[in-house]
Amino acid sequence: MLPARLRLPSAGLLLAVFAAGLHAPLHAQTALPAKDAAATPEDGSGSRKLFGIEGLEGIGLGAGVVHFPAYRGAKTTKTMVLPVPYLHYEGDFFKSDKYGMRGELFNNDRIELSISASLSPPTRGNVPERAGMPDLKPTVELGPQLDFTLIDGKTHPVNLRLRLPVRQAFTVERSPRNAGVVFSPNLNLDVPLGQWNLGMVAGPIFASRKQHAYFYDVAPQYASASRPAYQASSGYSGSQLLFSLSRKYRNVWLGSYVRYDSLHGAKFANSPLVAQKRYVTGGIALIGIYN
Repeated sequence: MLPARLRLPSAGLLLAVFAAGLHAPLHAQTALPAKDAAATPEDGSGSRKLFGIEGLEGIGLGAGVVHFPAYRGAKTTKTMVLPVPYLHYEGDFFKSDKYGMRGELFNNDRIELSISASLSPPTRGNVPERAGMPDLKPTVELGPQLDFTLIDGKTHPVNLRLRLPVRQAFTVERSPRNAGVVFSPNLNLDVPLGQWNLGMVAGPIFASRKQHAYFYDVAPQYASASRPAYQASSGYSGSQLLFSLSRKYRNVWLGSYVRYDSLHGAKFANSPLVAQKRYVTGGIALIGIYN
């Protein structure tokens, strides 16, 4: 949920693929490199066949460095070097592009309905706020996302989308548990800046009682003088603002992001597991691309 939200690896902001790192349901969408005329089939179909695979337009692999808290609101932070995959695929149903990896159910010029997924990493026992409490298992989220194109980048200098993802979360373990529902509406703005692409994403987060409970409840058996028992309720989960900057030079892609996260007013803000209510995270990645 809240602690590490991102779409699966895509050809967009691949930094959002630092599964352990972003802690963000917001995904900056730095634009894909423009296609060369030489890369477009002569039949005008707009579809390529990399390695003879219809719809496969690019693959790659690189590395990234990301700095992030153990979970939203934790004081403990991590800095990790992670592999970052790149996949650009345009199939009839399955797509992996600047808008993420997803199954596309419906799409016209202005409205798109897709199935999207998110991940969150595990939290080990080295977080002081959770000392003596069970580790947090990683979670997987899956659900529909409805996108509205408010300004079309094909006919305007910028692209603006309203995205409405709703996802059901489950823990990743032998017997998966229901980890609640997350709704993270956001505005996604893409701005070309010469050879660079600027991405901006902003929006609130809302979640069910089970989602908040998974990360922020303190059961009576884990309560202490410094950590009283606590039970979170459903509702507002804070807000996030993310900026990304990327550029492709020949077959190399460089991207970075900075994210501001605010928990002020969140339903779980008074949990003893919340050590900070606002913070900044970031990351950078370098990827080699074959297309």
